[in-house]
Amino acid sequence: MTTTRTASGRSKPIPYIYNDAEQLARHVASRLLSTLAQAQKERAYASLVLTGGRTGTAVLERLRTDPNRDIVNWQRVNFFWGDERFVPRHDPDRNEKQAREALLDHLPVDPGRVHVMAPSDGGFGNDATAVASAYQALLCAYGRPDRAPLFDICLLGMGEEGHVASIFPDSPAVLDMQREVVAVYNCPKPPSTRISLTLSAITRSREVWMMTTGGAKAAAVSALMKKELPAQQLPAAGAQGLSATRMFLDAAAASLLTSADEVATE
Repeated sequence: MTTTRTASGRSKPIPYIYNDAEQLARHVASRLLSTLAQAQKERAYASLVLTGGRTGTAVLERLRTDPNRDIVNWQRVNFFWGDERFVPRHDPDRNEKQAREALLDHLPVDPGRVHVMAPSDGGFGNDATAVASAYQALLCAYGRPDRAPLFDICLLGMGEEGHVASIFPDSPAVLDMQREVVAVYNCPKPPSTRISLTLSAITRSREVWMMTTGGAKAAAVSALMKKELPAQQLPAAGAQGLSATRMFLDAAAASLLTSADEVATE
C-alpha cells in the first residue's frame, strides 16, 4: 500500500485489522522479521525499539518461535526501549525483564547492542533524571546529531487515553521536543516514575508500529485516524514514522473505524 503523508510531511497511520490478538501477534512478528532482514541488507545493521505490555510481549514470543527467525542476523540488531518502569532490575514490571524472557535470552544477540535503561538499583541509584540523561547521551553517540533516522522500527502500544511509551496526555513529556529521553514522574498508572523516549525521538524512526488490542481502546483509535485531537491530548497522534506509521489492530480495537479510514490488506 502506498504511504500517504500528513500536512507536516509525516506518514499517515495505516491500519491493519486482525481477527484477534493472537493473529495480530503472529502477523506482526512475521512482518518484523522481514523488515529487519531488509534493513540489514541495506545498511548491514538494524535498529529496533522494543515496547512492554501484553501485546508487545506476545509479539516478541511469536518472534522467538517463528520458523523464519534466522533470516535476521541477531548479532547485528541494536535493541533499544521506548520506555521503562523505574523499578529494580529484577522487578517483573520491568520492560527489559519481559523482553529478555520473551525473546532476547533465546537469541544469539550481541550484549553490547542491547541498550537498556538503567534500573532504580543500578549505577545511578534512584535518580531517574540521571538515567534519562545517560540514555540521551547513548542515543547521541549512536546516531547523528541531525534529524536523520535513528531507528528502523519503533514498536509501541497505545493506552485507552492515547498514551504511547510513557508519554501521557497533557503531561510535560508530551510537550518536550528539545530532549529525546526524559524522566516521567507522577504517571497516572503505576509505577509512577518512568523513563521514556519523547515524541522527538520516536519520530526519528523510519517506521512506527502501534499495536493495539481490545474494545476499550477503540475510541482512541478512531480519534487518531480521524485526527480529532492534537498530540498534547492524544500523544499517539504525534508518534509518526519518517517513512511509514502502521497501526496493527484486533477487530475490537478497530470496531469504530469506517471505510473512510483506508484499512490496509496484507
